[in-house]
Amino acid sequence: MNENLFKLPELKLAPGLPFIKPIIQGGMAIKISTAKLAAAIANCGGVGIIAATGLTKEELQQQIREARELQLNKSGLIGINIMFAASDFNMLAKTAMEEGIDLVIFGAGFSRDIFSLGEETNTPIIPIVSSPKLATISRKLGASSIILESGEAGGHLGTSQETKNLVREVKAAMDIEEAKDNKHVPIIAAGGAVSGFDLAELFKLGADGFQLGTRFVLSKECEVSETFKQMYLNVKESEVVKILSPVGLQARAILNDFTQKVLQGTVEKPNGCDNCLKRCSRTFCIKRALKAAESGNIKDGLVFVGKNVCKIKEILSVNEIFNNLEKEFQLAFSKVTLNQPTLTRQSAEQDFIEPLPARSKF
Repeated sequence: MNENLFKLPELKLAPGLPFIKPIIQGGMAIKISTAKLAAAIANCGGVGIIAATGLTKEELQQQIREARELQLNKSGLIGINIMFAASDFNMLAKTAMEEGIDLVIFGAGFSRDIFSLGEETNTPIIPIVSSPKLATISRKLGASSIILESGEAGGHLGTSQETKNLVREVKAAMDIEEAKDNKHVPIIAAGGAVSGFDLAELFKLGADGFQLGTRFVLSKECEVSETFKQMYLNVKESEVVKILSPVGLQARAILNDFTQKVLQGTVEKPNGCDNCLKRCSRTFCIKRALKAAESGNIKDGLVFVGKNVCKIKEILSVNEIFNNLEKEFQLAFSKVTLNQPTLTRQSAEQDFIEPLPARSKF
């Protein structure tokens, strides 16, 4: 491969944080995004994420400390992801900040208060939004970066929009704000990306970085059961469906006995309740359903998944995934001159070529 091909651009998520590779791991609860996976991604120079939702205070502390012990590359980052809809949202956020977490990502609802808490503890706050309006509000409240999650993502969804269209719309809104104060707030595209060719397309449209969840489930370092991973590998496109979550949001999951019952309205209602959500329809217990799937009961559990899972054909190490993403990104931007070794937005718009087929071997 030509050594002068474009490389992934570096990303600075917040003042005070180092430049990183622009790849953020999606926060997948319950206990899909754990310390081992987060550390492996940080060791590759990206942002490893621990899914805090569903954990106790002690479990989150243990996960953060374990990730720090496994983190050898200090130029990578370790963060947490929390659902705002969770009853323990404030407690988990404060616990992570007390542990010195690098950043906090939150979604499935919107909090204004967490920005002031982040300011008090000097912790960058990154919201997950699905509209230009919320992106603009987040910017004004002090978001260090903003994740744009489209309708192509897995788990809870805030929109049905495709990732490309969402990036275009939010980028236009952010450009207007940036022209007023000359302050750039990075935008991170999330939903549907599984290859470096996908990342190249999104970069051309204005994304500064990329969040990937589904691709990292199919990694050797992800500690979910082998049965869970095989379900990802063997799923058919027609088996990737949307359901209505007790949170009150649409969610993308794999069709199995459990989701079939949810769709038919015949799922068994919970007898008791842990009050894990601030608001819950109690159509089913999402916490128990996610835990069942994580432990290997993929028949009766809830298996969240991204829209393009069928494009992933193999389980690789995190390092191999990073290498492939970078090589594919370089191939997508292969029209380069010797005096232009660094990728910029202007050169991307001038030299972008159409992406090659999604599957590529190296």
